[in-house]
Amino acid sequence: MKHFALAGLLAAALPATAQAHFLLEYTTDTLIERPGDVPVKLVFWHPFENGHVMELALPQAFYMIHNGEKTDLLPGLEPITFQGADNEASAFLGHVPVKRSGDYVLVTEPQPYYEASEDIYIQQFTKAFLNRNQLPTDWDQPVGLPTEILPLNKPYNVIAGSTFTGQVLSQGQPVAGAEIEIEYMAAEPDMDSSAASQPTVSPMPGGSVVAISDANGYFSFGVPKAGHWGFAALGSGPETEYEGKDLSQDAVIWIRAWDME
Repeated sequence: MKHFALAGLLAAALPATAQAHFLLEYTTDTLIERPGDVPVKLVFWHPFENGHVMELALPQAFYMIHNGEKTDLLPGLEPITFQGADNEASAFLGHVPVKRSGDYVLVTEPQPYYEASEDIYIQQFTKAFLNRNQLPTDWDQPVGLPTEILPLNKPYNVIAGSTFTGQVLSQGQPVAGAEIEIEYMAAEPDMDSSAASQPTVSPMPGGSVVAISDANGYFSFGVPKAGHWGFAALGSGPETEYEGKDLSQDAVIWIRAWDME
């Protein structure tokens, strides 16, 4: 349990600029009707404020899980340049082969990113979810990352105005007292132009929206608006040092909320 406490101290010590980083696994649609290759963009960015874009190196791993089977998607990644409001940086375009019915859990294991302004490394283990034909198969199962957020609500059809609950895990065990930053994708990547769309809302006053996990690693958030929502458990991973510097291993999950019609 000692490394959980160390990770929590590291997350608390990180300044707001470092906490705002979010790794995106973005697809235009999360509910897939027809079989085919679904484009996905990997972007390291500040999507709530359409802020600074960070350089994204080729991930250590990028794969999908469908019906419990893992498929390597790393060879299909193509380097691109993503244009935010203020700058551009390296990103990647991939494709998810959606064929049969069921869930497709997208997983990115990035290389540690060095944040020079804070002299720290950040590594965000990220999950996003697609589904075809409304058949749930894999969304509620851990994938075995060093740290991850396990959703307790089906993550691709959350009702706007309802509550989303997740559990923060490190090496498969609950993390108590984890700081979870919550981010709305106010500006979505344009799949055709490799640029950011115009933000639809402004960041909240008072800084980052944050929740804290309870003694069993659970946290809840009332989802106020339809769209893509990201949750990042800061410093929840087991490793706290990389190449002689502080390392924040974060667990990131993206969900999709919808208005009732």
